[in-house]
Amino acid sequence: MNLRNMVAALAAVVLVAACGSEPQVTVQGTTTISKGQELSDLQAALKAGAIDQNEYESLRQRILKRSN
Repeated sequence: MNLRNMVAALAAVVLVAACGSEPQVTVQGTTTISKGQELSDLQAALKAGAIDQNEYESLRQRILKRSN
């Protein structure tokens, strides 16, 4: 997933979260994105204004807590 797609996906999650519901994302299949890449994309989304600092910290903690 390239940076543009990741930012678009994060923006979609933000829009869903703004509706007052807890976002639920179901991924089917396998991915090969490393935690480092996810964190880099997350930082880019923050810098682009797609997410705010609180959302960044929440998503960052989720990524870091995962075992993979």
